[in-house]
Amino acid sequence: MAQVQVQHHAPVSGPISVASGHGGAQFMPTSLYVGDLDVSVTDEQLYQTFGEVAPVVSVRVCRDTATGRSLGYGYVNYNNPRDAARALDLLNFTPMNNKPIRIMYSQRDPSLCKSGTANIFIKNLDKSIDHKALHDTFSSFGNILSCKISTDGLGQSKGYGFVQFDNEESAQNAIDKLNGMLINDKQVYVGHFLCKHERETVPNKVKFNNVYVKNLSDTTTDEELKTVFGEHGEITSVVVMRDADGKSKCFGFVNFENADDAARAVEALNGKKFEDKKWYVGKAQKKSEREHELKARFEQNMKEASDKFQGLNLYIKNLDDSIGDEKLKKMFSEFGNMTSCKVMRDPSGISKGSGFVAFSTPEEAFRALAEMNGKMIVSNPLYVAPAQRKEERRAQLQAQFSQMRPLAIPSVTPRMPVYPSGAPGLGQQFLYGQAPPTVIPPQAGFGYQQQLVPGMRPVGPPMPNCFVPMVQQGQCPRGR
Repeated sequence: MAQVQVQHHAPVSGPISVASGHGGAQFMPTSLYVGDLDVSVTDEQLYQTFGEVAPVVSVRVCRDTATGRSLGYGYVNYNNPRDAARALDLLNFTPMNNKPIRIMYSQRDPSLCKSGTANIFIKNLDKSIDHKALHDTFSSFGNILSCKISTDGLGQSKGYGFVQFDNEESAQNAIDKLNGMLINDKQVYVGHFLCKHERETVPNKVKFNNVYVKNLSDTTTDEELKTVFGEHGEITSVVVMRDADGKSKCFGFVNFENADDAARAVEALNGKKFEDKKWYVGKAQKKSEREHELKARFEQNMKEASDKFQGLNLYIKNLDDSIGDEKLKKMFSEFGNMTSCKVMRDPSGISKGSGFVAFSTPEEAFRALAEMNGKMIVSNPLYVAPAQRKEERRAQLQAQFSQMRPLAIPSVTPRMPVYPSGAPGLGQQFLYGQAPPTVIPPQAGFGYQQQLVPGMRPVGPPMPNCFVPMVQQGQCPRGR
């Protein structure tokens, strides 16, 4: 197992002990979750391994219902909490089929895991640190509900992991003591876990050292950029990006030693003019951060535009190909003052048969809708409706479909065939050359047409009022 060496930059009250105890657990369940199982591990192996610690009530390796392949985890149940706690202490991270297993108490309340309560995130971990080393490092701060190193498809560490305690106090204590410490000669970050949605909503609150600057003059050099930004703090590196021929791409990066200096430089230089060029200066972002910011900005602009034209903009479809912008404007101009009018076209310029018309007041738009919806233009009836954003249309359609109830289809209960008197009963065989008995088909029901046996009257309820294909004499319905 990997050994963890924690090096402190400053005095820390109390050493970080390496222990696998579970210090003052507030709950003592009898069910254990067993993860990181090799796909070859069976129920019998799990029962035998955990049965050596104490009598086991039940075990189960969870499998895919379609293929029967192991999902890599299972459950073990004991009679009392003491046996479960002892099994967790003795067997956690022990190899089973040459792969260390990971055990924790089975959490019956899924909301606790989903809420992220007392869950911390650790990154910049040395690749040699495994689940056990991480667990041993953090176990001294309190009872651990879950502990895991994130790995790739080959089982190699990705350099980050997660630890969830049973209370916030233990999590905060671990953050205070270990954040910024050196573990195996690498400075780690330890902080509260944030879900993706929360991380994306607070990118600007994170401190940064690297600054991005664009709209530079093509003659601006690295030294000139360093001179301008150097007035705001100590700089560790500066570069103007250039192409293969050495020509400036008119943007660059400046890295400050101190994050506060970087923030001051952004505030002071963003929007300033240098050599008739207005600079943009901001936090250097990853591609994913830029894409998220641009997407959020675009969606906000679309929402503002939609709100601005709420009740004023009409959507028209089923337009004849001969109708262009001018003809559409002429058709709707009698209802009021139009602010815009457009027929939608594909890249080759051919009409898509739809368009938009915007009025200056909601009353004018309502009047146009009432008069023009369904009106025959050329040879097509127009469809006119308030314009909606794609998300609004999707939500409206989902609401409509959710209110629709499927039609109840009467069930058809199979019935035993009825044999006429004199025919062999169930279990009897027919003699060679004997004609098979006449079988009375099931009673009429949904999708069945009652057939008549000569000499017998029809029985059962009347045929329901539904369409049933006629069957000619001597023919059978398809599929029978």
